[in-house]
Amino acid sequence: MKNNDYTLGVLQYIPFFYVIWSDDLLSASEINVVQSAIERDESLDKKDITLLNSWLNTDKPPLNSEIKSWQHTVSNSEVRLIESENYPLSGLSQRMTTFYFSETPVNKSLEHIELNLGIQPNHYKHLFDVEVKQETTSDYYNAKEIDTIVKGEFSEIVSNLHDVLKDPVFDWDIHRKKEDFRSRVLAQVQHLASKKYGAMAYPEAYGGTNDMPGYAFIFENIMFVDGSLAIKFGVQFGLFGGSIQKLGTKPHHDKYLNKTGETNLLGCFAMTETGHGSNVRGIKTTATYNSKTDTIVIHTPGKNDNKEYIGNALDSKMASVFAQLIVNGKNEGVHAILVPVRDENHKLLPGVRIEDNGYKLGLNGVDNGKIWFNQVHVPKENLLNKYGNIKEDGSYFSEIKNPNKRFFTMLGTLVGGRICVARAGLGGAKMALTIAVKHALKRRQFNNNLKIQEDLLMDYPTHQLRLTPAIAKSYVYDITLQHIMKVYSDDSKLDKRKVETQVAGLKSIITWFANDTIQECREACGGKGYLIENRIADLKCDVDIFTTFEGDNNVLLQLCAKGVLSDFKAEFNSAGFTSVLKLLSSQIADKITTINPIYSNKTDSEHLYNSKFHKHAFEYRTRRLTYTLAMRIRDYIKKGVPSYQAFLKVQTHLLALGKAYSCELAYSTFIDFTENIQDKKNKDLFKKLGNLYALHEIRQDATWYLEQGYIGSTKSKAIRQRVERLCTELRPHVGVLVDGFGIPNHILTAPITK
Repeated sequence: MKNNDYTLGVLQYIPFFYVIWSDDLLSASEINVVQSAIERDESLDKKDITLLNSWLNTDKPPLNSEIKSWQHTVSNSEVRLIESENYPLSGLSQRMTTFYFSETPVNKSLEHIELNLGIQPNHYKHLFDVEVKQETTSDYYNAKEIDTIVKGEFSEIVSNLHDVLKDPVFDWDIHRKKEDFRSRVLAQVQHLASKKYGAMAYPEAYGGTNDMPGYAFIFENIMFVDGSLAIKFGVQFGLFGGSIQKLGTKPHHDKYLNKTGETNLLGCFAMTETGHGSNVRGIKTTATYNSKTDTIVIHTPGKNDNKEYIGNALDSKMASVFAQLIVNGKNEGVHAILVPVRDENHKLLPGVRIEDNGYKLGLNGVDNGKIWFNQVHVPKENLLNKYGNIKEDGSYFSEIKNPNKRFFTMLGTLVGGRICVARAGLGGAKMALTIAVKHALKRRQFNNNLKIQEDLLMDYPTHQLRLTPAIAKSYVYDITLQHIMKVYSDDSKLDKRKVETQVAGLKSIITWFANDTIQECREACGGKGYLIENRIADLKCDVDIFTTFEGDNNVLLQLCAKGVLSDFKAEFNSAGFTSVLKLLSSQIADKITTINPIYSNKTDSEHLYNSKFHKHAFEYRTRRLTYTLAMRIRDYIKKGVPSYQAFLKVQTHLLALGKAYSCELAYSTFIDFTENIQDKKNKDLFKKLGNLYALHEIRQDATWYLEQGYIGSTKSKAIRQRVERLCTELRPHVGVLVDGFGIPNHILTAPITK
């Protein structure tokens, strides 16, 4: 027995009295609860009861010296408070008493006090000079290992960026005035440029490393700092600089790329128009070649033909303007021309009018504006002429003779922007998930009658089902976007049509996923998620626009579906449709077979967790949707319906195919990646994430699978149960999984994560 100033009977009550008197507010009801418990406690003798009751006298409260004695008695025992116990304070009391005496049995009277007073660790744990043992997550997996597996060769690049982001210029704050916010974001962009991140995707000769995949990682990670920063960064270096790099030739590169990468030349990307939005081919701004002056005249012909939502419009000195190029009276289609808009004193040049778009739902650190041009003359050399040029004799020339092919080739060079938008959206989802999960591993709510300690939010199956599938999807989409960016950046593959189709679909499903996930995280954090300081509100507003810029998702999914339909080999119009249809029929019709009833109701775990089943389910859906869509369009055309009208009649079918194709692509890419993970433990974890992604996706589209007879009701129910089971199995590791996103603590500023 170790020395202390109290008997065994009194000692076990010390932690309770210390808590009771800590707020100096002992109510009559509290006194009654404690007195009743003391009277019934058979372990106490009369002297113990008298002393304990004397400490309940509000007219003569215990002296401060007595309270300090209680504190020292507890702290000297060096016992732990275990929050996960049903009766944390009673458990602490029992272990403390055992320290000073011998093994002490559980005291039901103490549990009665703890239950009826509603004493919770979050009310009193600060009172004890003891370590609080929290077992909210397992350390079986290592977050740094997971992060390294995902980032691979780019780990060092991202790590170096995180060090740069420690600079105070990147400290997050609330900005109510857009002008102040914009100044801050511009300073951040300039700082990143000084560290060579802006020019990263440019050739070495122009200050870069020719590393577009690395640039995409940078883009996502600066999204963790602020959405406005990511977009301003992307406009300056990705869109404006990227148009010079991808659509221009060496003279343009020599003259502008270094300055752009260093932010010595601020530019904007003027494609979208008020009246046309996603219809780039139909834009009205004209670029008319004047042979007498050897200049190109940029003009806004109508009221709604101005450029709108142009990022960097108020800071830029030059615009990459997309316009209908007219040479010798002939419209040669959409081309990009570099147009100076301000002088060295930042004054608008003659013929240029720019207005602020004003406050938006989000991204108010980005200076979006409207631009009008009134007969603005620029040198002929300002035409970005990689795919179309005006020769010395004033005639137009392009190696790509087909205007449609030329148009899509030009736009195809800018597909990297869509990948980066998807990455930024994914970054927003990761940030929101990290905040929500860390909150759910701390915040407690409700319990049963027997358990004093309220349960962690993350321990509720409903909460797991809300957040865990989104975590799995985040990993799947991360790997997929990495892969697609590498394919897009491979200059040895000149034909980008397939990757354009893939990116159109992925950008759509991932930015929708990001918005849905951020909203779910907001709700999962309750009122705390609504506070600006906890970052989710800003993420919600900033990421919302990602579904419509760089291509409206509904339009992009139709583009994706048409790419699937044409098998990437034929343009899709009424003249060429018959040959495309024959190709589809021969490739697909013989692959759609009747599903065996035994298979449609197979429910064992070995089958449901098998990637072969998942792949077959996704492939079957894509094939069947492709075939039935083609048949519908054929029937309309046979009836004399024009091709354009036929497509309008099947728009919802097109969207379904685009989503199905993109889902299949994401899963197959992730599974291929998983097979190459060397470490078995981590490989098994990634397989489990893949299982959850696949089963959750099938479950979400269960109606379609049931309609087709691909799964029966028994299998549908089993899939639902397996999704819930996987969420439960991943519960111990959920904290490690969000840490595996690699968001550094100095960026994770939301108070509810601390």
